[in-house]
Amino acid sequence: MSRTVTHAVVLAAGRGKRMMPLTANCPKPLLPVAGVPLLERILRGLSAGGIRETIIVHGYLGEMIEAYFGAGERVGMRLRYCRQETPDGTGGALRHLDALCGDHPFMLHWGDILIDPSNYPRLLAAYAATPVSPVCLLGLNWMEDPAIGAAVYQEAGRIVKIIEKPAPGTSTTPWNNAGAMVLDPRIWPYIHRLTLSSRGEYEFTEALHQMIANGDPVLPFELTGLWSDVGTPEVLEKLNGDPVVRGWDSEE
Repeated sequence: MSRTVTHAVVLAAGRGKRMMPLTANCPKPLLPVAGVPLLERILRGLSAGGIRETIIVHGYLGEMIEAYFGAGERVGMRLRYCRQETPDGTGGALRHLDALCGDHPFMLHWGDILIDPSNYPRLLAAYAATPVSPVCLLGLNWMEDPAIGAAVYQEAGRIVKIIEKPAPGTSTTPWNNAGAMVLDPRIWPYIHRLTLSSRGEYEFTEALHQMIANGDPVLPFELTGLWSDVGTPEVLEKLNGDPVVRGWDSEE
């Protein structure tokens, strides 16, 4: 199987409740970050990194996303769409995509995460060059305390443990699940074995736990530069004034 990755999946179905009232009439992925919709920034970065086709999983006001991006000419790639009818988690968003993704590796990206676009070609190149074929090459970002995300623990070049939203101050790792990764088709059996969690969701992290327990390689890739969970109006306002983000546009 080729280790060249040209396909991606972006999960963009969230309701964006923390972003209200900004998301009352606009899906969160279309909120502008320094003048450019968040999802457009993600897709531009993926395209520049070598991705040629992306499936966007949408839900709330998803028709607005389809109307804005169409077939993908705006972002230089082919776009397809899949609606997540029930908000049943990140694992739930993937449960019906194996037929669409086929038997090739793909990048998975959370639709509310903004990262320095230079990371995309680096991540894809690292996957292609990794001696051990990983079932997941997981992007990680450094945080002083990963309490708001998922604390990721590494040993001997492999990921050995992931703790979702640990209590503040309890993590002994500074690494957080960055929401950008490359997945091998071996992921699909794990996705289909997921059961509903106590929150009523199919948790993608549980699939990662199962891979680790089974000894399938889940490997780390450390991102550099800006990383942000675009989750609140306050974060969005800060990014709108960030000269680093505005500088990305002049580099294109």
